[in-house]
Amino acid sequence: MACSRRTFFRLIGAASLAGGAFASRMARAVDPGAGAPAAYEISHSDAEWHRLLTDAQYQVLRQAGTERPFSSALNDEHRAGTFACAGCKLPLFSSKTKFDSGTGWPSFWQPLDHAVITHADTSFGMTRDEVLCRRCGSHLGHVFDDGPKPTGLRYCMNGLALIFTPAASGVS
Repeated sequence: MACSRRTFFRLIGAASLAGGAFASRMARAVDPGAGAPAAYEISHSDAEWHRLLTDAQYQVLRQAGTERPFSSALNDEHRAGTFACAGCKLPLFSSKTKFDSGTGWPSFWQPLDHAVITHADTSFGMTRDEVLCRRCGSHLGHVFDDGPKPTGLRYCMNGLALIFTPAASGVS
């Protein structure tokens, strides 16, 4: 009985952490004092977001989910071009700043000017810098300070949050 009771409490604890993280993200989405803009240039109702995005994109972009590492085809995208927000098509990153971080997610050392905003993410008992699209508020991933020069940053993005457009002339 003790073993099943222990398992029960572990499950309750895990569910509480997940629920708390989700509640925190939902509060931030509607509370302008929570560190993120209350309104974005592009906004949609929840039902509209569901229609505009695939289920997997919705989970990442609107519910701050994370795709499995090494699951995105964008990890192996090496052409010149631009990576944009899958939610609103805002250009976010140049292929010139993409690098192989070995983490399993598309990584960049710098976003385009005025493309992203960051927010302190305290979910799962740690503090990280969440990266959001500045135009629609979609969750893109996180930024860490273990990247290459010249910035020393690693913008670790979900491939589902991005769409890639190759450069027409081979320049990005």
